[in-house]
Amino acid sequence: MGDRHTHGPIQTHQYPHQIQVHPHRTTQEAGGMIKSLLPQRGPSATQVLTIVTLLPVGGTLFCLAGITLIGSLIGLAVATPVFLLFSPVLVPAVLTFALAVAGFLTSGAFGVTGLSSLSWILNYFRQGKSVPENLDAVKRRMQDAAVQLGQKTKDVGQTIQNKAHEGKEGARTT
Repeated sequence: MGDRHTHGPIQTHQYPHQIQVHPHRTTQEAGGMIKSLLPQRGPSATQVLTIVTLLPVGGTLFCLAGITLIGSLIGLAVATPVFLLFSPVLVPAVLTFALAVAGFLTSGAFGVTGLSSLSWILNYFRQGKSVPENLDAVKRRMQDAAVQLGQKTKDVGQTIQNKAHEGKEGARTT
């Protein structure tokens, strides 16, 4: 189909895009093409039983979901005016409840933190480490950190002072 015959030797030309048109197809051939896309055999008995079983269950659940949605919307429509009428009572009640829940959760978090601290101290002493040795090391480390922080503060202060002095010098010259 891509060959082209001329008066001389046979030349072969490849066209980049070729369109095939079959105008004389019968509907029977087209039906055969459609049938080739479908599976050759029908569904198995297991597949049929699955569909027959799940279709009513799915439909029932879908209906229940719709009824629940409608009931929720009706309840919201009825309850909204009641909420608006009683909002001076409900808002403080909700705030009080929320603060109470937050207090209980905070209390629980502090309790867990305290228990974990006690557990760490107990395990620390079980390992046989003495507190005074480590306290001395902690004191030394804190002193070193304080000296380093003091030096850093002095350096930053000196840098700021130098920049301020340069700014004054620059302002006088202009």
